Amino acid sequence: MYPDHTPHPSAQRAVEVHNPTPLPPAAVAPAPVVPVQPSTVPAVASIVLPDGRVVTGYAIDPAQPEPVAAKPAVSRTAVNVALGGVGFLAVCGGLLLLTSFIAALTAFITQLIILAAVIFGGWIAVQIFSTSGQQGSTTVNIRKAVFKRNHFHG
Repeated sequence: MYPDHTPHPSAQRAVEVHNPTPLPPAAVAPAPVVPVQPSTVPAVASIVLPDGRVVTGYAIDPAQPEPVAAKPAVSRTAVNVALGGVGFLAVCGGLLLLTSFIAALTAFITQLIILAAVIFGGWIAVQIFSTSGQQGSTTVNIRKAVFKRNHFHG
């Protein structure tokens, strides 16, 4: 309504009512019969419409959604953390073995050096304390040497 209380111009038009006209059933030739295996014959469904017509057709199975992939019982993150821990333990074990090997190698080399020093020191001791009667040896009497003003006079 307008402010002067007159009806809107579209309200003055006549209302038209349309009723649908039903279609007469068409003469349908029967479809040729195709032999079908008995196990694959789908179910036939008939529906009666409100006007009395019967619609017959095959029942359509509802579309089945694709199965959702089942989630694993353990998350991938947990598996990755566990594998990382196992790898870390393996590396630590290897490092422990490596340090043990280095320590053993160091001890072995130290023992070889000590053994060489003992053998070489024994050989020097034998050379010094052996009898001087051997030929080809030079005897130096250090007591005869004279030191004067930090100079050696032999």
